[in-house]
Amino acid sequence: MINQQLVNPKSIVVVGGSSDVHKPGGNALKNVIEGGFKGDIYVVNPKGGKVQGQKTFSNVNDLPEVDLAIIAIAAQHCIPAIEALANKKNTKAFIMVSAGFSEVSEEGKKNEQKILDIVNNVGGSLIGPNCIGVINENYNGVFTSPIPALDPQGCDFISSSGGTAVYIFEAGIPMGLRFSSVYTVGNSAQIGVEDVLEYLDLNFDPNKSSKIKLLYIESIKKPKKLLKHASSLIRKGCKIAAIKAGGSEAGKRAASSHTGALSKDDLVVHALLRKAGIVRCFSREELALAGCIFMHKELKGKNIAVITHAGGPGVMLSDALSKSGLNVPPFSGPKAEELLTKLDKGSSVANPIDFIATGTAEQLGIIIDTCEHQFEHIDGMCVIFGNPGLNDVSDAYKMIDRKARECSKPIYAVLPSTLNAKDAVTEFIAQGNACFTDEVMLGNALGNVFNTFEPQEEFPKHPEIDEIRIRQIIDQADNGYMPPIETQAILDAAGIPRASEAVVTDIEEGLTRVYEMGYPVVMKVVGPVHKTDVGGVVLNVNNDREFTKEFERMIKIPDTEAILVQPMLSGVELYVGAKNEEHYGHMVICGLGGIFIEVMQDVVAALTPLSPQDAWDMISDLRSQKIIEGMRGQKPINKKLYADIISRISALCLCAPEIFEMDLNPLLAQDNKVVTVDARIRVEK
Repeated sequence: MINQQLVNPKSIVVVGGSSDVHKPGGNALKNVIEGGFKGDIYVVNPKGGKVQGQKTFSNVNDLPEVDLAIIAIAAQHCIPAIEALANKKNTKAFIMVSAGFSEVSEEGKKNEQKILDIVNNVGGSLIGPNCIGVINENYNGVFTSPIPALDPQGCDFISSSGGTAVYIFEAGIPMGLRFSSVYTVGNSAQIGVEDVLEYLDLNFDPNKSSKIKLLYIESIKKPKKLLKHASSLIRKGCKIAAIKAGGSEAGKRAASSHTGALSKDDLVVHALLRKAGIVRCFSREELALAGCIFMHKELKGKNIAVITHAGGPGVMLSDALSKSGLNVPPFSGPKAEELLTKLDKGSSVANPIDFIATGTAEQLGIIIDTCEHQFEHIDGMCVIFGNPGLNDVSDAYKMIDRKARECSKPIYAVLPSTLNAKDAVTEFIAQGNACFTDEVMLGNALGNVFNTFEPQEEFPKHPEIDEIRIRQIIDQADNGYMPPIETQAILDAAGIPRASEAVVTDIEEGLTRVYEMGYPVVMKVVGPVHKTDVGGVVLNVNNDREFTKEFERMIKIPDTEAILVQPMLSGVELYVGAKNEEHYGHMVICGLGGIFIEVMQDVVAALTPLSPQDAWDMISDLRSQKIIEGMRGQKPINKKLYADIISRISALCLCAPEIFEMDLNPLLAQDNKVVTVDARIRVEK
C-alpha cells in the first residue's frame, strides 16, 4: 500500500496551506519548503494568490496533476477534495493531518471509509487521518516541530500517535538519538504500523537501510504481519524496540478457566513482541533510551566495567546493572594493580573503577584501553563523567568519542552535567554520538535490551504427536468442555503424561477402582468448572469410610455428573494453559500451578509454534525460578520434561485449532517426572 508517490513524490500540494505557520496547513507548507523538497510545491487556499511564495490555487480542480497531497482542512471538506485529487489530478498519495473521523464519531467513521474507498479505487496510499505526517530523506511532510535532522543510519520511527512522536523527538534528540524516517499513521484507515514495517522489510538494503526501528503502537490490527516482518528485519541484523500502549484487561472475553482469566490483551501482546525479538518498552523515555543503546556497538556479554570519577553514580549504576541481570565483576590481580599505579592517589579499580574528581582525560583513556585489551572478560563499558563546575570536560568527552570509535567493545557515556557541561555535551552529540543523563535509567534500559530474546524459529520442530487420533477426537467433539474420557484421550495422543484416574458414578464402582490404585487418593467432582470453589476437591482420602462419606457429599454438589478418582501424588505444582487469541493464534502460558496461578500470577506467555528451546526459555523467565531449581533441600524439578509438555501443547494447538482454551493445572513435578493431575479442554468450532 506504500507507493513511490508517498515515499518519493515529484510534486506536493498542501490543501489548506496558509501563511499562518501557527496553523497545521501553514506549518506543514513551511516544513515542506524548508526541508529542501526538490519537486514542485503547490498550495490550495480559497484566497488564491501566493502563499509563502508558492503558487496557490483557490480550488483543487484548478491544480495540475500532483503526486502527493497533504490534507489540512476541516473534516467536512475532505471528501470532495480527495475525490477531485484522486480522480482528476492523478494523485496517488495522501497524508491526512485533518482530524474528526473515526476517532470522534460513527459519522466520522463512515466518512473515513468513504475516503479510503476513493483512495483504494485509484491504487493510492493513505496515511492518517488524524496524524502529523511523514518525514523522510525526500521531504518533511509534517505540520509539527521539532524536525529531527535526518541520518541514513538513524532510526526508522513508526508511531500510531502524532503527538507522542513529537514527545519522543524531544526525549531522544537531546541524547543524540538520530532519525532516518518517521511515519505517523493516526487512525490507520489504510496504512498501519504493521504495513510500514512490511514496507521497510521488503525494501531493506543491508548496505543503505537503517538497522534501528522504533515503534509506538496503540492497536495491533495485524499481529501476524507485525510478527513476520519484525522478526524478518531482526534476522537481517536490525534492532527493534516498541511501546504497546493500551494494555487494559480484555474483559469482553468470557473467562471460564484460569487460562481465560490470565488471557489479557497485554499478555498476548507481550507474547507477540517476545516471539518477534522486539525490545518492549513502557514509556517514551525507555523507547528513546533503547534507540540510543542500539546506536552503540552490540553488547555481546553480561560483564560491564563501570568507570566513574564520582563514587555515588557508580554505585547506583552498578546496582541497576546487577538488578537488570548484568554483571559488574570485581577486578584484582597484577593487571588491576598496574592500572592503579597510573591513577591519582585515592582511586579504586575494584569495579566500579573510580578515578576520583581529579582524574584526567588521559587517565580515562588508559582505563578504557585496559578494559578493552587487558580485561578480556569485560564485554562493555559505562563511563560516567560530569562536571561539578571546576574545569572544562571537553578533553574527556573527546577521549570518549575517540575510544568509542576505536574499541571493539561498546562504551556507553553517562554525561549528567546538562548545565555545567552543556556546550561539551552538545559537541559530543554533534560528532554522531548518543549519551545518557541518568545512570540508573541506562542500567535498566541496558538490561532490558540485552535480556530480550532473539526471534523464535519460524518453523520449529515439534515433538511427535498422534495427529490422526487427535483429529478423530476433535472432529467428533461438541462445543464446550470435553468430558474427562476424551480429555484423557487427547493428552495420551499428544504424549502428555498424566496421573492414572477413573471417573465413577457410584460408590461400589469407585471402591473397586480405588483398590486398583491404592490409598491415599484424590477425589474431584466432574461437571463444575472451578472445583475448589464449590468444595469439589478432597485430598488424602485414606480408607473406605472416608471415601464413602465424601462421595455421598460431593455427588450432591450442583452440576456434578460424576466423581474423578486419582492416586494422591506429591511434587511442585505447575501449570500450562493455552488460549486461542483472535488474529494471534494460540497463546501458551506456563507458571506455578494450583492456587499459586491465581495468587502469584507469575506466568510467561508465548505464541505457537514453540520449540522445546522456546519452552525452556519460558520456564527460565519465570520469577519463581528458585522454587523450580530447588531450595531448602528440595530437589529441582525436571525442566526438560516440563519444557517438553509445553512444546507438546503447542503441537496439539496447531493440530487442533478448534481448542479454544485448555488448562493443565496442576501438573506435579519432581526431579524425575512431571505428570498432569487435572486437565480441562474447551472446544469451539
